[in-house]
Amino acid sequence: MKILILGGTRFLGRFLTENARKRGHEVTLFNRGKENPDLFPDVEKLMGDRNGDLKNLEGRKWDAVIDTCGFVPRTVRESAELLSKEIGHYTFISSGSVYNNLEEKGIDENHSINKLSMEKAEEMTEGTAGPIYNEYYGHLKALCEQELERIMPSRNLVVRAGLIVGPFDYSDRFSYWVNRVAKGGEVLAPGRKDKEIQFIDVRDLAEWIIKMVETNVIGVFNATGPHFTLTMERFLEECKKLTNSNTTYTWVSEDFLLDKDIKPWTELPLWLPDKWNMSGFLSMNIEKAEKRGLTCRPLKETIRDTLTWESTRTNYERKAGMDINKERKILKWWNQYPVS
Repeated sequence: MKILILGGTRFLGRFLTENARKRGHEVTLFNRGKENPDLFPDVEKLMGDRNGDLKNLEGRKWDAVIDTCGFVPRTVRESAELLSKEIGHYTFISSGSVYNNLEEKGIDENHSINKLSMEKAEEMTEGTAGPIYNEYYGHLKALCEQELERIMPSRNLVVRAGLIVGPFDYSDRFSYWVNRVAKGGEVLAPGRKDKEIQFIDVRDLAEWIIKMVETNVIGVFNATGPHFTLTMERFLEECKKLTNSNTTYTWVSEDFLLDKDIKPWTELPLWLPDKWNMSGFLSMNIEKAEKRGLTCRPLKETIRDTLTWESTRTNYERKAGMDINKERKILKWWNQYPVS
């Protein structure tokens, strides 16, 4: 197949490109050339900007396109309109954030999604290819899905991914815990031990998407993992086992953490307080994707390979995670005045 990937050199796009080539497909990348420009030197690369500069896509034909970087409805609409007559299948990487009423566990693809007017979306994103307000991330993704279906009805695959993790994940949400546990000592663990969490290894997601494209599957699919109920405690214990560290965990109540203005999800990744009523975001129903072949590698492989990749990184500032000195301060307060 001839596959066009919008993006293609960063995280998921990187592994989509690798997997597609491994399976014998001819890949073309379209991006601005700013992220890892030297990656895949023997792959055709078309320069352009989603925000108004699509001329290098004009007059070209591909069997399928995979859109890894669509956030703004306008840019997805423009890409879909341009490519709709030249391709047969459009894959859009969306997010579980499109769902509303996230307090429900087991959210499936029929669950209601966030609503936002196109006028509001245009107002927020005028002059940019990316969302300005994180609080509207899911709303914008939902509008992107709707624009795609309007322009290419019954020819699109929408992948509502959960948290994507693994090597080359620069969000630092997953790797924060792998690194912190590897350092050992007393580790601040947030909230309940039995809190359910979900994430998927980027390599598993990329392989599955390429197989879906090959067979022209259409429709909406939740795509995350693992296939069993994973708790925060089990995840952290697996990190300890794999890193062979002397880590001890001190579980700190969410009320205490919130009282100290600790930021969930960013300072302490994977933690969403119970009072936020967002359990559904980390417990999505993935049965539909499993029936279509979605599989997840053992957790230990993702932890091990992430740690190996992390060891190669130098001189960088983390985007998520708690500063070690702040962690020690919080633990000191908690140990002096523990709150049940």
